[in-house]
Amino acid sequence: MSGVLQVQGLTKRYPAFALEEVSFDLRPGAITGFIGRNGAGKSTTFKSLLNLVHPDAGEVRFFGLEFAGHEREIKSRIGYVPGEFVYYPRKKLGAIVDVTRHFYPNWDEEAYRRCLERFSLEEGKTVSQLSAGMKVKFALTLALSHRAELLLLDEPTSGLDPVSREELLEEFLRLSREEGVTILFSTHITSDLEKIADYITYIHQGRVVLSDSKDAILEHWNDLMAKVQG
Repeated sequence: MSGVLQVQGLTKRYPAFALEEVSFDLRPGAITGFIGRNGAGKSTTFKSLLNLVHPDAGEVRFFGLEFAGHEREIKSRIGYVPGEFVYYPRKKLGAIVDVTRHFYPNWDEEAYRRCLERFSLEEGKTVSQLSAGMKVKFALTLALSHRAELLLLDEPTSGLDPVSREELLEEFLRLSREEGVTILFSTHITSDLEKIADYITYIHQGRVVLSDSKDAILEHWNDLMAKVQG
């Protein structure tokens, strides 16, 4: 396997839930929406991809490399925005950045400054002073400042007001079209996918039901949903 991200047979079992043989791949420079109801397995998939939880089976490759043997290199080339913002609420943004930049040999200070200006972020503010939308923008800033080639975004627009959601969707589209960044983002908001996704992977009760171009899926959406729900 080669390319940006290939997932084959990814499996993680819990007593009350199982992620079963999840398989999909990402096209370079494209936006792929990872859709499913709450509890369908989206976050478990993200955590399993990055070994934040240990999969029971399956193969995951980033840029043709196995994560287990190339974790440091792979992490320097990807940006992960989890569903929950995990930074210390009383820490100033500048202090968080001072620590973060030391983990990335390819940190780009100019790119970082451009992101601060583009997203109207102030280094003197603390995390607790940021709105939900600004927290996502700060997480994106950290990812883009080390020139991430792949963004993994777990429910980035969930809970945001309509204006903030639109701003983020426009930014994702710009990153894909102008900078060639590959994006995988999970959501249960189908209107987000209609606006920016090139491809869609649909997960239902821990299994990938379909993975195809957005246009192909929308053309047969009613038939596909009847099949899933039947």
